[in-house]
Amino acid sequence: MGAILTSTVLQDIPPCGFSAQNLAVGAQVLRTDGSEADPGEVGELVVTQAPMGLTMGLWKDNDRYLKTYWSTYKNIWHHGDWAHKNEDGTWHIHGRSDDTINVAGKRVGPPEIEGAVLENDAVADAAAIAVPDSIKGVAVVCICVLKEGHIPSETLTTALKTIVGERVGKPFSPREIGFASELPKTRSMKTMRRVIRATYLGENPGDLSSLANPEAIQAVKDAATTK
Repeated sequence: MGAILTSTVLQDIPPCGFSAQNLAVGAQVLRTDGSEADPGEVGELVVTQAPMGLTMGLWKDNDRYLKTYWSTYKNIWHHGDWAHKNEDGTWHIHGRSDDTINVAGKRVGPPEIEGAVLENDAVADAAAIAVPDSIKGVAVVCICVLKEGHIPSETLTTALKTIVGERVGKPFSPREIGFASELPKTRSMKTMRRVIRATYLGENPGDLSSLANPEAIQAVKDAATTK
């Protein structure tokens, strides 16, 4: 369908973000109830004006097409990414919204947990995943990349668990914190949580054709074995 968000030489480009939405797509960030998110608030990236290049369906599977892209909000294309729009009109994408974590009946997006972890000055990048838990059914695990000059420690691990509990809620305080040198990313720099989860659990990560840094898989494996 082409780009939803883009950057131009005429506007400031935020680090790891986009300077504007593409023309004639009507990009918005919506809450789960369909209302528009406030500036800085993470929500679902949607398209309210179908652009010329938007596909009309999927080969021999139009039901899946409608269910995947058109069923979340009435007459609105649901892209399947978490995003937020800044007050200055710039945008950031936070990864797939189908990565939603459900703990004890409460749902939260990984970006909320990751955002809390990133408040710590030692953390450069983070990914939150859901893993099986014998007590709660599902527990949170965070894989963190530290800034230069910082090293893993029990003190840091405790601090990261604590801040997630304070910012997001105690049920989402990570059961484990792992430290890796890098996280698996797509070529557009989206964190591949699916690959991180599968690697962490020792499962088949599936299709890796969009993975830009295959060496990151070993980094996650190392984090899993040293947790």
